[in-house]
Amino acid sequence: MDKTITVNKKEYAVIRLLGKGKGGYSYLVSADGQQYVLKQIHHEPCDYYQFGDKLASETADYEKLCAIGIPMPRLIEVDKENERILKEYIHGDTVFEMVLKDSLPHMCNEQVKKMCGLLYAANTNIDYFPTNFVLQGDILYYIDYECNDYMEQWNYENWGVKYWSKTTEFMQYVNEYNK
Repeated sequence: MDKTITVNKKEYAVIRLLGKGKGGYSYLVSADGQQYVLKQIHHEPCDYYQFGDKLASETADYEKLCAIGIPMPRLIEVDKENERILKEYIHGDTVFEMVLKDSLPHMCNEQVKKMCGLLYAANTNIDYFPTNFVLQGDILYYIDYECNDYMEQWNYENWGVKYWSKTTEFMQYVNEYNK
C-alpha cells in the first residue's frame, strides 16, 4: 500500500486501512494536522449486490440521507478521475466493536430505531451492518453513505438487528471473517 494518496491533486498520508466494503476500501488519512476517511472505489465482483456508477451512487446517497436527517460524516471532496471520496473522520468505536466487547449502550439501539423512523417514512433502507455505525460522544453516526429503496426483508427489524448483539448470525460472521 502506498504511504500517500491524492484527492484532486492534494496529498494525504495514509495512516491505516479501516476496512473493505462492497464498494470500496476506506483508509484513515491525514493532512494539515487533520484526520479524514478516504474511500477508494473498487470494482471487485460482489455476488449479492448489483452496482451501477458507484461514485455517483455514493454522492447521491449522501445527499438523500442528509435530506432525511441521518447523522453522518460530512462529505468533504470527490475526486471523480480517481474514484475517491474524502469525508470527515468520526472517531469512536463501531457498533460491531462494542457488541464484541459486550459494551453497546442501550442508547445506540434507541438512536438506530429513531433513524429507522426517518428512513422508513422516506421509503429508504441503509446498510444496518454494525461496522457502519460509530458512537461519538452521545451521537450514533451512520458512517457509510449507502442507501436503497425500502424493502421489508432488509430493514433493521428483519435483518440489521441480527447483528447488533451476539446472535448466532453475528458470531457466525465473527468466526468466518475475523480469523
